[in-house]
Amino acid sequence: MTYTFKPGDPCWVELFTSDPERSIAFYGELLGWTAEQAGPEYGGYITFSKDGEPVAGGMRNDGSSGGPDQWTIYLASTDAEATTAAATANGGRVVVPPMQVGELGTMAVLGDPSGAGIGVWQPGGHPGFGALGEVSGGRWSEHVGNPSWFELHTPAYDQALKFYREVFGWQDPFTVSDIPEFRYTTIHSTSPMLGGVMDSAAFLPDGSPGGWRVYFGVEDVDASVKTLVSLGGSVEREPENSPYGRMAAVIDPGGVRFSLGGNNS
Repeated sequence: MTYTFKPGDPCWVELFTSDPERSIAFYGELLGWTAEQAGPEYGGYITFSKDGEPVAGGMRNDGSSGGPDQWTIYLASTDAEATTAAATANGGRVVVPPMQVGELGTMAVLGDPSGAGIGVWQPGGHPGFGALGEVSGGRWSEHVGNPSWFELHTPAYDQALKFYREVFGWQDPFTVSDIPEFRYTTIHSTSPMLGGVMDSAAFLPDGSPGGWRVYFGVEDVDASVKTLVSLGGSVEREPENSPYGRMAAVIDPGGVRFSLGGNNS
């Protein structure tokens, strides 16, 4: 399926991994993904697919960048150069400057004002996700193995919202809650909402920049967590029910954090 992503919408996720072979096996077993590796001209880039549709990318972390293994979320842009310039003008920094990826598109990686990393994707031949979950009323099971929600945990909530509005063109974010105990705003107010920003100052470690987190849909969160542990992963936050479904925060065998979402038990 081909999606049309608005500027600022999450349109791709990419795994930076020191052990591509183990990652391919792990996510294949956990989420039912298949993987295809490109040739040397694309650095052996991995395209993960679910039921024949591309859902994520992956590339080897050879240590030269100094960056950790991690998932990076990419937001759509019509002009990666302009987005990068807007980021520096609004308190962000450039981690990877805009670079063309063959005929596929143009990418960049930025740091927002608190230091959380975020990717930029200006599509060419590769528009982004070919399959995407749409979380509605906490129903996740129709989107097993698909990226389904994208969430920024930030210690600088108001500053972050201003940054993403100015840099990525978020026009109509929806405030879910604005009480001291829970401040949360979605990326935009129309369906599919795709993700949001959470004020995480109260529970992030001192000095932490926070970061973006991807949620993948599964049929049964508890069963998937058991599978993950058996494959060498670990649990950061045990499964729990919420108004938006049952969720768990987990870590893959390489130390990469992500979340699983499913229907409430």
